[in-house]
Amino acid sequence: MGFAAGPFGSARRRILVAERDPAVARPIAAALAAEIVNSEVEITDTIATAEARLRGSTFSAVVVGLDLATDALERLRPLVRGPMVSTGMGSMTLAVDAMRRGSDDFLMRPFAPRVLTQRLLARMNEKPIIAEPCPAAPAGFDGFIGSSSAMRQVFAQIDRVAGSKAPVFVTGESGTGKELAAQAVHNRSGRSGSFIALNCGAIPKDLIESEIFGHVRGAFTGAVEDHAGAAELANGGTLFLDEICEMDFALQAKLLRFVQTGEVRRVGGAKAKKVDVRFVCATNRDPKAEVAAGRFREDLFYRLHVLPVQLPPLRSRGEDAMILARTFLTRLAREEQRDFTGFDPLAERMIASYSWPGNVRELESALRRVVVLNDGGQVTADMLPDEISAAVLGRPMMSGKIVSQAPVSLPVTGDERKILPMWVQEQRIIENALSAFGGNIAKAAAALEINPSTIYRKRQSWAQQTSAAE
Repeated sequence: MGFAAGPFGSARRRILVAERDPAVARPIAAALAAEIVNSEVEITDTIATAEARLRGSTFSAVVVGLDLATDALERLRPLVRGPMVSTGMGSMTLAVDAMRRGSDDFLMRPFAPRVLTQRLLARMNEKPIIAEPCPAAPAGFDGFIGSSSAMRQVFAQIDRVAGSKAPVFVTGESGTGKELAAQAVHNRSGRSGSFIALNCGAIPKDLIESEIFGHVRGAFTGAVEDHAGAAELANGGTLFLDEICEMDFALQAKLLRFVQTGEVRRVGGAKAKKVDVRFVCATNRDPKAEVAAGRFREDLFYRLHVLPVQLPPLRSRGEDAMILARTFLTRLAREEQRDFTGFDPLAERMIASYSWPGNVRELESALRRVVVLNDGGQVTADMLPDEISAAVLGRPMMSGKIVSQAPVSLPVTGDERKILPMWVQEQRIIENALSAFGGNIAKAAAALEINPSTIYRKRQSWAQQTSAAE
């Protein structure tokens, strides 16, 4: 059964409602179709049918009734690309447990269908997935891996600026692939000369002028022969100045003159040489802030910052993290002669949920560690570096080891439940909610329907109690 709203198109949102009770499923589906523009809602009443639909089609979101099957979340989570919201009868402990098992949000019954629509729409906006096929990124776009919307915009921008002679200024966090972007600009520019890369932060101040402009024999101690600098070597091609904001302020004036005139004079030389160079610069700093702080010349900034290209961090690239992870795992397993075949569902969720402050470089390094230190097969969650587990699962680390926490569910013997003090249950609920949201206090507070300050206050109190006990 299906419900639809709005005109069909390439951005159509498809939602699957997996619910055993038709009396519950139909009002939910009708509300979703009515409230979410350009949507199509399908209903399935068995876990097997839900699995089949998710394997055969792409859905923007899934709503799961927990009475569908005891292991519904574990079975459906690996098949769901977008957000998954679960519903059920029970306590707050059930809600926290559902989110730990893969649900992005939980609604306790009874609830108004409109409330579900609002919560689901918020999750869909946080994690947008378009169900209909959309143009994929060009296969192997000059060394880049990934096809997220953010990267497709970068690829399109590189294509637009590549043919120009104007300077390109690439910005982005460390590890996002700025040199790859510079190389892609050169590859698509049609220029016949070489791509010459120079890291301004890796060369000593007293040598970088010679590295850029070259020197003549005898110009300084150790200059035993004439030396062509990067500017001359890039004649007819592209000169890539990485970490441009690290360049010594005094040298920036000479670079500005070179950019303005296109003339190069070697250190110690008398003659200037005309060269045809396309400039591409990059930095992981905020160049405008560097100008404001007086560390980067404003006139040089405006000469070089003509065609900006901003690279997104890995945490903003959606499913690219797993695409990169699978690609790296295949290559690294081959290099290290290991027989890894993929990732288990929890490891995938952890990789997708981690913020990757070191971006693609950190991901590759983490997987190399996994491959070297473990045998082949599937990469499991416990193989991933401790800092990832601590950040995603919220488990505390002591001396580099993850300290296991008590499970959310309480022990049950027959019809009796072990009753724990209220403060113990409260602490478990809050800490497990934080675990479910990777330590994000705001999201955990929203799920528990309490004020974030309450979590801050209680955690501080627990920490003080622990310190006093020690």
